[in-house]
Amino acid sequence: MERTVLFDLDGTILDTNELIIESFQHVFREHLDKEIERAALVQQMGRPLDDQLRLFAGRTEAEAVDDLRQAYRSYNISRHDELVTAFPHTSEVLEKLKQAGVKLGVVTSKVRLTTERGLRHCGLFEWMDTIVTVDDVTRPKPHPEGVLQAMQALHAQPAHTWMVGDSPYDMGAAKQAGVQAVGVSWSLKGSEILRDAGADYVIHDMHELCPLVLGTATDGQ
Repeated sequence: MERTVLFDLDGTILDTNELIIESFQHVFREHLDKEIERAALVQQMGRPLDDQLRLFAGRTEAEAVDDLRQAYRSYNISRHDELVTAFPHTSEVLEKLKQAGVKLGVVTSKVRLTTERGLRHCGLFEWMDTIVTVDDVTRPKPHPEGVLQAMQALHAQPAHTWMVGDSPYDMGAAKQAGVQAVGVSWSLKGSEILRDAGADYVIHDMHELCPLVLGTATDGQ
């Protein structure tokens, strides 16, 4: 029986929280003279960048956000390596899963450029068998397209696939794809929001993923 684990990126295996928050606040402060509250940003994390920029700028679907996107990415990349780290035990757990024959992948609403940069910077890129970014789909999470695309690339079966994430969008995509949804308690959104979004399990330490996936856990809640 082949097992597959798919991970969201930001807030799940890479701690990019402060980088994302600072990037948004910088852009809106410098370009629109507008302050965005931290809580409002946290609530929207997990959505595609353009959707968030439109929301906070008060622009419609028909209005471009090229100026804000360019400013966001410029600032984000300039601070990237300074602020991005892997969450505790991530590399160790990925190595253990890989040694057990588990296929690993990333499904993220982030663009490929910064997805790969973050994974390489934190030494996690080598463990991934497939990476699906927002550049690769027409319908981002919570639509299951990205999860299904990753599963197809890995010849994964829903019954033996786990999707790990920190947002309701990850849980929604997992449930719609028919795979097991695993929330992480270090999510800035909180565990209860993930459970309400359909999480089958909530882990409190990355180490808990191994017994869950390898079949020795009794209760992931």
